Amino acid sequence: MAATDIIDTLAGIEPGSTLDAIRARRLQARENAQKSYLALFEPVDAGDISLTERAAVAAFVTGLHGESPVSAFYRDKLAANADGAPLLDAINAEIERGKTSGPYGAYPAGPLSIENKAGLIYRVSAERKPVLGARLVAALEHAHLLVFHPRDAASADMKALLAAGWSATGIVTLSQLVAFLSFQVRVVSGLRTLAAASA
Repeated sequence: MAATDIIDTLAGIEPGSTLDAIRARRLQARENAQKSYLALFEPVDAGDISLTERAAVAAFVTGLHGESPVSAFYRDKLAANADGAPLLDAINAEIERGKTSGPYGAYPAGPLSIENKAGLIYRVSAERKPVLGARLVAALEHAHLLVFHPRDAASADMKALLAAGWSATGIVTLSQLVAFLSFQVRVVSGLRTLAAASA
């Protein structure tokens, strides 16, 4: 495990604290979460998704979940990236356009249909498409779908990513990144709530 555990950092967990001891009970889960972060955000080879694209998607997804140390961390990460600073204003504006609640979507006809719920179908604003570029436009729209309409994802959504220049491998990594961020936001929020309750 790396010397600085990202979840510990974002949750404000000090070595030797009660929460540190709680996390130590699930050492494998702790280590796997850290390995996932490193693989997604500090890879040896960025491959099909640049570090800027990863930071931009992360700032967007965590921003959709609301203001938190996690969203601030990824905004800072994007701003610090050599190519990221010009994107930050566009990402922040798109977060505001994309904020909603959920989950939304429709189940196949049957007993679960009673839980069907319509909601915002997010599209990047026309004015910010030139700043973001086709790949990030498609990535943000797909990320929003995964966060708020997970049961509505379909093959047409994959085709939109492919048409924007995403490879099959890149699409898998993008989806993993969104899933990890949703997990990370919830874990950090839970740990910070525990810390506040025990203070």
